Amino acid sequence: MKTVSENRCFGGTQGVYVHSSEATGTDMTFALFYPGIPGAPVLWYLSGLTCTHENAMTKAGLQAWAAEAGVAVVFPDTSPRGEDVPDGDDFDMGQGAGFYVDATQGEWAKHFHMETYVLSDLPETLFAAFDLDEDRQSITGHSMGGHGALTLALRHPGRFRSVSAFAPICNPSQSGWGKTQLAAYTGDAAAHDATVLLRGGADLPPCLIDTGTSDQFYDKLGTDAFAAALAERRTPAQLRLQKGYDHSYFFVSTFAPEHVAFHAEWLM
Repeated sequence: MKTVSENRCFGGTQGVYVHSSEATGTDMTFALFYPGIPGAPVLWYLSGLTCTHENAMTKAGLQAWAAEAGVAVVFPDTSPRGEDVPDGDDFDMGQGAGFYVDATQGEWAKHFHMETYVLSDLPETLFAAFDLDEDRQSITGHSMGGHGALTLALRHPGRFRSVSAFAPICNPSQSGWGKTQLAAYTGDAAAHDATVLLRGGADLPPCLIDTGTSDQFYDKLGTDAFAAALAERRTPAQLRLQKGYDHSYFFVSTFAPEHVAFHAEWLM
């Protein structure tokens, strides 16, 4: 692992690191806010389409609240990258758009293994290099990253103590953001659809979701379908529609303190 940068931040350290990933077969960059507390619990933050490790690190304002709660925050990249890594013609396919799945189809199958990367490969590097508590992990994310947070929590019960999401894509098999992409990556979009997984009997850990009523991409998110699935399964969760908020990081940063506090309650 190589250190790219480390900066003092709210009494802790905001670092950026590069490591060689077995899962993707590439070098991968990730960021970590370490609160300066040995054995701190971990909150994973998965970013959205076109993002890198840097977007939430610099825009979401999570560090102040994480420092107060004594929680470390990990910001992985959203896909493998490099000259030999295939890319799509549009922003929602290929580099920057890994959808947190393990691809099995076509040219994507060689490098696009983001589910394994987030669940196994990066944690192996992370917990070997930093004094963090592997037994206390939670997960959150925005948009495509919210999809990733929900589906990884549903597909891997017991792995995360809690899950939250900002404007998640939660019914991608019925959305322009997911149906084509997930089918191209895996051949089965429904297998990575939070609404389908919930309706199929998957267990959801304690959950908080915020979505803005003025989200310009609301029709792509599937919020109503996921709410219906929660009701059908009688699954406890907080799903809040925030009046006037859009899809931006202004929205994410507004509700970031509440999400960190929500996870801290389950991580302590």
